[in-house]
Amino acid sequence: MTQTQEKPAKRVQLYTDGACSGNPGPGGWGAILRFGERSKELSGHMPSTTNNRMELFAVISGLGALKEPCVVEVYSDSAYTVNAFNEHWIDNWQRNGWLTSENKPVENSDLWKLLLQIMKLKKHQVTFHKVKGHADDPMNNRCDALAREAIKEYRRMNGEETQEAATPVANEVKP
Repeated sequence: MTQTQEKPAKRVQLYTDGACSGNPGPGGWGAILRFGERSKELSGHMPSTTNNRMELFAVISGLGALKEPCVVEVYSDSAYTVNAFNEHWIDNWQRNGWLTSENKPVENSDLWKLLLQIMKLKKHQVTFHKVKGHADDPMNNRCDALAREAIKEYRRMNGEETQEAATPVANEVKP
């Protein structure tokens, strides 16, 4: 009888940010996956959305791009996203049938549910870390730039701006 040893999960850093031009308005998200010396930038846009939705979608997209279960350290300047996990809001929401402590529907429950589903299906072990936004963190600043470039691309594609914008990148990552 042979024993199969599982190889340890790869450790990945995921930096994310979301942006919105108006709230609601056209939105963009940016994410950077780092594994060792390798990194991959992802970004995209959506019409008529909110900043919080873009913050969540950046995390969803980054985790979804990973092709195998990983230990993922998420770095975000979104207190909304980070606190939902670190302060156990998400556990309470699930227990309360996706209602807040004030008995109101949880905003963006569709994205929270999608995020939880991706974490479960992909078997990622995820921890969340809050970083100060628009400060000294170069990775957060780059994610912010990706999100803003994605909004410009959305506006260019929809004839709202004539200025050329950088094309968002959305490649899959295999750490």
